[in-house]
Amino acid sequence: MNWEQAESKWYQWKGLAKAKWARLTDSDLEFIAGKRDQLVGKIQERYGVAKDEAEKQVNEWRAGFDAQLAEHRSARKAG
Repeated sequence: MNWEQAESKWYQWKGLAKAKWARLTDSDLEFIAGKRDQLVGKIQERYGVAKDEAEKQVNEWRAGFDAQLAEHRSARKAG
């Protein structure tokens, strides 16, 4: 899934982002509005990590969705 697709589903993903990065406030999540660079910046700000680390976390988080989507598609084909 590319980030544009993720951005369009942000309202669904906000809760998952909050669960992953509990220091993000509701206001932060509204500000981010699905924008990858805004998410990276807020993670840097709230957790005091370098941009590379914040980007790594976001990439891993998003990759988890890709894996879940692939698993779901495989299960539908098998079923």
